[in-house]
Amino acid sequence: MTAIEFNCLPTAVGSMPHTDPQAACTQVINHLKEIPCWPQLPKRSFKENMYAQYSQGFPGITVTDDKVYVDRTKDIDGPLEKLYAAYLENDVDKYPVSADYAAGLHAFLGLKDLSPMAVKGQLTGPVTWGLSVTDNEGKAVIYDDALGDAISKFLRLKAAWQEKELKKISPSTIIFVDEPYLVALGATSTDLGSPKKTISLLEEVFAGISGLKGVHCCGNTDWSVLLGTSLDILNFDAYNYAQSLSLYPREVKGLLDRGGAIAWGIVPNDEPSLAKETASSLKDRLEEAMSPFTGNGVSFKQLLQQSLLTPSCGLASLPTPDAAARALELLSELSATMRKKL
Repeated sequence: MTAIEFNCLPTAVGSMPHTDPQAACTQVINHLKEIPCWPQLPKRSFKENMYAQYSQGFPGITVTDDKVYVDRTKDIDGPLEKLYAAYLENDVDKYPVSADYAAGLHAFLGLKDLSPMAVKGQLTGPVTWGLSVTDNEGKAVIYDDALGDAISKFLRLKAAWQEKELKKISPSTIIFVDEPYLVALGATSTDLGSPKKTISLLEEVFAGISGLKGVHCCGNTDWSVLLGTSLDILNFDAYNYAQSLSLYPREVKGLLDRGGAIAWGIVPNDEPSLAKETASSLKDRLEEAMSPFTGNGVSFKQLLQQSLLTPSCGLASLPTPDAAARALELLSELSATMRKKL
C-alpha cells in the first residue's frame, strides 16, 4: 500500500473524563482538528465502560449498573443464529451502538461543518472483550466453544457499523482495536493456545474495517505478534514502554516499509506526570524513543512522516475535563514542534 504519511499529527485513544458529551466533543475538536476521534465517556454511565459499550446485542448479554456478563439462563441459541445470519450477510445495521451506550459517538456524529483529514473511531478488541466478559459462573466467554467463536464476528459487525457512520463525516477513517489485555499475551492465566489464535481473532475484526485499522495496547507485550497482523497502525504507550518496542526493529521496519505507521502514545495520562512535562521535554522523550529505529535502516524523516502522536492511553483516568484539556494541549504543542522538523 502507499505509505501513510501522518507527519506527526495528533489524535487520541478515545476515553475522556467528561459526563457531558457535547463538552467532550468540543474539547476534541478544538485540539484534534485534523484527526478527531469520538469521545468515550465511562464516567457518564457504566454502559460506556469499554467492556459494556460494545456488548449490546451479544447473545445472552446482561448489563447492570456495575457489571456486564452473559446470562446463560437466557435464550442463547436464537440470538446466536441471528448473529451468524447478520455476519454472513454483512448486515451491520443489526448491531449498532446506541446513544445509551455511546453518547459521545452520537454527539460527534451530529457535529456540523467538520472537514478533517480523517476521523478516528475505536472499539474493544476480541481478546480483551472475551477475557473480560464472563458467564454466570465467572468463566470468560472467550473459552466457550460457541460464544468464543462468535466474539470476533460480533465485534467485526460493530466495527463495520461504526465505520459506516464515521464515513458520514469523512471518507477517510481510522478504527483502533483496543487490546489492553495483550499485555498478558502468553501468560498461562490467559492462554489462548498460541499467538495464531490471537492473530486470527484480530484479523476477523479487521476484515470488517475497510479504512485504516490499528491496534492500541497500553503496556508491554510481544509486539511481534501484533506486527505480524495486517494492521496499518500500531499505537503503544511510548511514555512508559518505549524500550519494549525497540526490541523489535526488524518488525517495525517491516510495518513502515509496507506503508504502515506508528502512533506514539507519548503524552502521559496521569496528573503527576502531566504536571512535570512540557512540549519540549516530551519532544526529547519522543526522539529518544524513536532513536533505536533510526539505527536500523529507518530514516528519522521516514519515522516522522509515518507517525501519529497520541496520549499514552485513554484520558478518562484523569480527574477533570481541565486535566484532559492539559493533556490535549501538550499533545497539540508537541505535534506542532515535531511537524516543524519536516
